[in-house]
Order: sequence, then C-alpha cells, then structure tokens
Amino acid sequence: MRPRVSRPTLKDVAREAGVSIKTVSRALNNEPRISPETRRRVLQVVADLGFRPNILARNMRAGGRDRTVALVIPDLANPFFASVAAGVESVIRHHNLTLIVGSSDERPERERLLVTAFLDRQAAAILIVPAAAGDHEYLRAERRRGVPIVFIDRPPVRLTADCAVTENFAAAREGVAHLIAHGHRRIGFLGDLPVNLYTRRQRFRGYRKALAESGIRFDPRLVAHGHHRQDFAAATVALIAADQPPTAIFAANNFACMGAVTALARTGRRDIALVGFDDFDLADAFDPPITVLAQDTMRLGVAAAEMALSRMAGDRGRARTVKLPARLIPRGSGELPPPAED
Repeated sequence: MRPRVSRPTLKDVAREAGVSIKTVSRALNNEPRISPETRRRVLQVVADLGFRPNILARNMRAGGRDRTVALVIPDLANPFFASVAAGVESVIRHHNLTLIVGSSDERPERERLLVTAFLDRQAAAILIVPAAAGDHEYLRAERRRGVPIVFIDRPPVRLTADCAVTENFAAAREGVAHLIAHGHRRIGFLGDLPVNLYTRRQRFRGYRKALAESGIRFDPRLVAHGHHRQDFAAATVALIAADQPPTAIFAANNFACMGAVTALARTGRRDIALVGFDDFDLADAFDPPITVLAQDTMRLGVAAAEMALSRMAGDRGRARTVKLPARLIPRGSGELPPPAED
C-alpha cells in the first residue's frame, strides 16, 4: 500500500521560501506590503510544492464567506437545467466567483441536505431550483441573516425570497390557443408528475383557460402524465389509441415533447398537431419541425445570478420576482390542421 503523502502547509511554503507565514499569506492574497521579488519567490514555491490554501478555513477565520455560488437543480441530465447553470456561470465568473452544482433528484430531503452543506461551507450565495413538494421554511433564519438565496424556475414554499421564473400560465395559454386557431377542439395535455409541481400547475391552468375562452369543454380523458421521456411516449401512445383521441397535443415540458415526438414517429402518425413547452436540440430537424414555446433558460440563470450579486453587494430591499416571457416559435407541427371528418 502506497504511503499517504500529507498536503503541504502554509508553514512548509514559508520554510522553503525563507519567509514568515504572514509573508506567504500576503503573497497569496496579492497584498501590497511585499516586494515583487519576494512575491515571485513565494508563488514559485507554492507551485513547486503544489500547495492549495484552505479557503474555507481562511474565510471562517476572517468571518467572511467563500467565493463560490452554489446551485441546486433537480436533474443534472436535463438540458434545461444545464442551460440555467450556464446562465448563472456567465455572470458570476466576471466577479471572481466559482459555480458549484448539486442535484436534488427532485427529492426535497436531498435538496435540503445539499443546501445545508453549501451553507456550512459559507457559499457566497445559494441558488435553488426547488424540488416538488419541498418546504423552504428552514431557510427563514438564513434569509434574515442576509444570506443571498434566489429561487429559479419555481418559487419557494413557505418562504418569501427572490425568484426568477417564466410566465408559464400566459405561455401555455398562448400555445393552446395557437392549436385552437388551427381548428383543433380535442387537445391532449402531457404534464409532469407530481401534479402539484408549480410549473405543471401553471401550464395546466393556461391549457384550461385557453379551452374555456374558446368554449371548449374540458375532457379529463385527454390529460396524461409522466416523468421521464419513456413515460411520456407511453402516455402519448395511450392517448392516440383511445376511442376519442386528440387531434393535437400540448406537451408541457421538454421531456414530454420529446416523448410525444418519439411516440408519433414510432406509430407513424404525422397527422397529430404538437406544441411543446421548451425548445430542445434538433426540434427543427423533424418532419414536420416541432412548434415550441421557447423559454429563455440562459436568461433565467442570468437574472437569478444578478439578483444574488445585488444581495451580495448589500441590497436589503424586499424580495422580488423576475418573470420572463416564453416565445412561440411556429415550425410546422403546431400548424397541422385536424383531420377532415368523414
């Protein structure tokens, strides 16, 4: 078994460079009270030894916070959340901040564990895409202490905090109205599980509002649910195989839309209109190309990061919510007419 090699310490660097520990600290922190030659010598020793400062311990001694921004998301594999993270990182990197990311797997207990760990390491700000059925009252004391906490895509539960979300209700209403305008009266809804998820609730409200405004009676048999792409594909097959199938489908998230596309392709159905909530790669490569309501996912991350930076700079104003519109992109699938009746 290879013997364990201890990490070089500040004392080791000082001994090798022939200076005091305080001088090493000044060199690492780029303080002015040190000559260029001494700084160069110290940094060379740091590089030679592979020394890494204990940032957490240093921050705790100084009573400060880490230079990291923590982001908790439900699913690392979902491109939606990857784009949100990219938006956050595009802002904070210009402020000498580093992004760290953890996945809650849509489990509130896992989310709380991650958030607590990030708070323990004194992260400069906490950004959260909350898991379904979560309760964020445990963060109330942190909010009172001024820790920057921002929620993305979904608002917190039992907590007032900054939030960046999409105009889900208005966008869903527009997407379903678009299908109605092309002659559809039987429109299926593919939505998330659990049904109490904020985005799912808002988009379902928009779906029902569009139907009601056009005098179309809501039919619960046209509503199906899922969580993964395979679930949505199976749900789509069941919908279009029913006695009174939909002539159009509104897919309420990117996985729902991809599942619907998969099912329609496998069953050879090119006569069912489709509008998806969220754009996705290659959506314009299908035949017909997929009509979507495109969220500005990067901008969600940017807006959240900007709010966090504002709080870090000392803003103690009331919690605010930034709402971003989604953009309808007609590409062909949402413009298919219903089949002619016999």
